[in-house]
Amino acid sequence: MHSFAVYYLCLCLLVLAMAAAWVATLFALPGNWAIVGLAALFAFFFPAGEDRGLRWSAVGIAAGLAVVGEVIELSAGAAGARRAGASRRSAVFALVGTIVGSVFGATVSIPIPVVGPIIGALGGGALGAFAGAFIGETAIGKDLPQSVAAGKGALFGRLVGAVGKLGIGAVMIVIIVIGALV
Repeated sequence: MHSFAVYYLCLCLLVLAMAAAWVATLFALPGNWAIVGLAALFAFFFPAGEDRGLRWSAVGIAAGLAVVGEVIELSAGAAGARRAGASRRSAVFALVGTIVGSVFGATVSIPIPVVGPIIGALGGGALGAFAGAFIGETAIGKDLPQSVAAGKGALFGRLVGAVGKLGIGAVMIVIIVIGALV
């Protein structure tokens, strides 16, 4: 069995790594899946035993929640684009715009301590989704009001999806930490 100090040091490192993965979700990266992977790694090295460890059932619950987070994010984005009548091209452009906008927004807002990059990534991703959908619709010859409507749908869909996925990620972290402490 692992020593008490090693276990709790590794648990602290797990929490820090999961927090970093959670923030990665803002950049349209698979942060929730990274959380599941980190939890699985922890459960492998520290299986539930007599007094401490992480049960695989907690990892399974986290994986199920990660699927729910993906469904929420994709559903919200698709609903926003569908409501606005966006094309498939616009959806692809909106996804690329989300990634580029998230990275740009986080980079520009670095001077604001702690929350700057988080808010910058979320806002930049939403604006990038708007720009991508707008460019996608304009490129296929849609008029300005239709392109703006597609952009708005992508922007709001991205915000709702990101907030939902972040909420699910936070719940995942809490479940894993509780599972490791109980």
